[in-house]
Amino acid sequence: MATLSAYSSPPWPNPNPDPDPDLLATQDELESQTQSPSEPQSYGSQSSTMPPNPNPNPISNYNTSVSSPPQSTAQPPPISLLHVSFNQDSGCFAAGTDHGFRIYNCDPFREIFRRDFYGSGNSGGGIGAVEMLFRCNVLALVGGGPDPQYPPNKVMIWDDHQSRCIGELSFRSEVRAVKLRRDRIIVVLEQKIFVYNFADLKLLHQIETIANPKGLCAVSHGAGSLVLVCPGLQKGQIRAEHYASKRTKFIMAHDSRTACFALTQDGQLLATASSKGTLVRIFNTVDGTLLQEVRRGADRAEIYSLAFSSTAQWLAVSSDKGTVHVFSLKINPGSPGIERSQSISEPTHAVTTPAASSLSFFKGVLPKYFSSEWSVAQFRLIEGSQYIVAFGHQKNTVVILGLDGSFYRCQFDPVIGGEMTQLEYHNFLKPEAAF
Repeated sequence: MATLSAYSSPPWPNPNPDPDPDLLATQDELESQTQSPSEPQSYGSQSSTMPPNPNPNPISNYNTSVSSPPQSTAQPPPISLLHVSFNQDSGCFAAGTDHGFRIYNCDPFREIFRRDFYGSGNSGGGIGAVEMLFRCNVLALVGGGPDPQYPPNKVMIWDDHQSRCIGELSFRSEVRAVKLRRDRIIVVLEQKIFVYNFADLKLLHQIETIANPKGLCAVSHGAGSLVLVCPGLQKGQIRAEHYASKRTKFIMAHDSRTACFALTQDGQLLATASSKGTLVRIFNTVDGTLLQEVRRGADRAEIYSLAFSSTAQWLAVSSDKGTVHVFSLKINPGSPGIERSQSISEPTHAVTTPAASSLSFFKGVLPKYFSSEWSVAQFRLIEGSQYIVAFGHQKNTVVILGLDGSFYRCQFDPVIGGEMTQLEYHNFLKPEAAF
């Protein structure tokens, strides 16, 4: 069960993002589009409160100060990265650290702002999850690390114009992930997902899942209605919720546990990978049809992230093997239900992988491995480090973020394929990398 609180003193901000590509919305723009929240509601046996104290954290064991780093000549404490994630259009990314959070622009790369939380002795302030809403000033924060800023069972709604939390959602277990849309807040727990209305924090839907320690969940971000994808109640099963048509589709994606998945912006296509990490499958979320299957490699790997390009022509994959792969998708983006190309070697606008085309004649004769579709472009990283990937706003580029603070922007050749070209590198945790 969850309890929620909407603080009464500030107006509830408009969740629609500011269209300016580089700056967050101004305070005047924000105030002109706001509305007051409705009265908080209670679900289950727990109660909601509207505390007069604007301090969003009533628990004394957690850090309650919100401040910039202390002004002193002493060396600032070292920063440890706890979380990194892209915003909805991959134009920005957020980093949660053991002392606060930071927001960055991808192209051009620069730090937009940071908020550091310090308790006594320069300790505390850990943020284990930061979820942006495009470029809006409203973010969702979850405490994390050895000394969290907020309890890890709470989602704090942060308004950066006021530099404080303006609402919270409390749960009986730790929050695994948070997803934001202009109209919804989705909170992922170990075995349950809650869907809230953004405007008044009203609970709209609850979903039970199989054990989900990674907090796997994906939501559509297009102008249409919400499509939500999450683990089902069985190993390897994916549940797709289409809220406009009020339809639920269960997809048996893998025999083993689901490790990662991603949605297109409109929620029509789903890419999934299992705990084996060798194959990635692309499904139609409406009818569950398997549209395409691509192979990352032959040996087991942990898949860290999957990402579609904006046109659904390409799919990027990162894993613990230290290589980011880009695959060509043979699916008509305008008609997700259309079957993929009958022949792997059929000409397309993109490169056809030699391994697939040369062996397509033997398809059905040789083992499945030999007729697999392989990536057309690769970028080599340090094996064992954790990276997430997204497509850049410039054509045929990918952006790679590492939990070691690394930022890469690379370009691939859609015709020749092969090794990508590194265009840019930064360590965004180092002061010299800012701005």
